[in-house]
Amino acid sequence: MDQFQHINAQAAQALMEQHDAQLVDIRDAQSFAVAHANGAFHLTNDSMVSFMDKSEFDQPILVMCYHGISSQGAAQYLVNQGFEQVYSVDGGFEAWHRAGLPVTSN
Repeated sequence: MDQFQHINAQAAQALMEQHDAQLVDIRDAQSFAVAHANGAFHLTNDSMVSFMDKSEFDQPILVMCYHGISSQGAAQYLVNQGFEQVYSVDGGFEAWHRAGLPVTSN
């Protein structure tokens, strides 16, 4: 895959359940701490190296931001780093939350 793909929140949840996809959330630390999708890894510039070290490059990666805009650039970056199946979650966390999908909140 030379390009990331788009995926909606419901399909992203299904991919996580069926194919052990990894969800990464690139929102700021405060927003992530308040609420994030269940199982999401908080991907930041500081956590990128450790994420890449422990991730399988053939595992599907789902990238989530606030509204599905910033995640597109991050998804393309991961493709460029060698990840084979990368998806940008359309609508981001807002769409995930509106769809009533599982969320962890503090």
